[in-house]
Amino acid sequence: MTGANQSSVSEFLLLWLSRQPQQQQQLLFGLFLSMYLVTVLGNLLIILAIRTDSRLHTPMYFFLSNLSSVDICFSSATIPKMLANHILRTQTISFSDCLTQIYFIIVFADLDNFLLSVMSYDRFVAVCHPLHYTTKMTPQLCALMVTVSWVIANLNALLHTLLLARLSFCADNTIPHFFCDVVPLLKLSCSDTHLNEMMVLMVAGPIMIAPFICILISYILITCAVLRIPSTKGKLKAFSTCGSHLAVVFLFYGTIIALYFNPSSSHSAETEITAAVMYTVVTPMLNPFIYSLRNKDMKGALRKILSMNIHIYISHSSFLF
Repeated sequence: MTGANQSSVSEFLLLWLSRQPQQQQQLLFGLFLSMYLVTVLGNLLIILAIRTDSRLHTPMYFFLSNLSSVDICFSSATIPKMLANHILRTQTISFSDCLTQIYFIIVFADLDNFLLSVMSYDRFVAVCHPLHYTTKMTPQLCALMVTVSWVIANLNALLHTLLLARLSFCADNTIPHFFCDVVPLLKLSCSDTHLNEMMVLMVAGPIMIAPFICILISYILITCAVLRIPSTKGKLKAFSTCGSHLAVVFLFYGTIIALYFNPSSSHSAETEITAAVMYTVVTPMLNPFIYSLRNKDMKGALRKILSMNIHIYISHSSFLF
């Protein structure tokens, strides 16, 4: 921050959890802690299964392992701070920590968005051009798409974080949320936020909308290709390769559409928090279950890991006794 724009506010108060009744606070703390642990464990198991099983060394699972890594980081950007504040009986977050949290939330939200789009392209190639799949989806192309996603996500996050850093916050420092977000901070600022709002519309908007349009186009083409398959069994097999990804897409974008395209709830703080919980906590937690329960190869790899760990535990216990 420059000297001319020094903020008189050095910290913010994240008040959503503390505003709940005491008994409800304990319940929410336990619920968020449980969901966070399930998210981390579930996604780590997905990553481990993909790394250890050679049958899963394909583009689809390469993207899935990246998505699982991003989901762990996405939840870790918000939940631990809220849980720590509850344990320490405080609601504060410093100005620099708030900006850091916003930066990482934008990065991982954008990466979720990009990876879902990249995975839809992978499914499009697998269904519409199966004979050319290995030549089109090369390891170099997969790595390039993931790298470009990381670069764009970080540049977008850096832009909005730097624009927020130049703002002044004069009096009110209360955020009715469980993490720092761009919109609540813009509402608290006592300086001109026109540039910030314009960049949200001109940069952040297209970054969210463009991948969604790519996903729609991919699935329209996939549907047209599948409908041309003569046998019902062939159609079901083709659709089954997209089922898990499509379920995650509906879960991720359904929450965003319900939040931003519902005028009756556009000004409801509780609705915004519910939607934020859905895409920062619930979706990352459910993704491993969606992909593992609908995929035979993934279930086999997870079963192999779990049985190996049980065998190691039993052998270790026998050695001790």
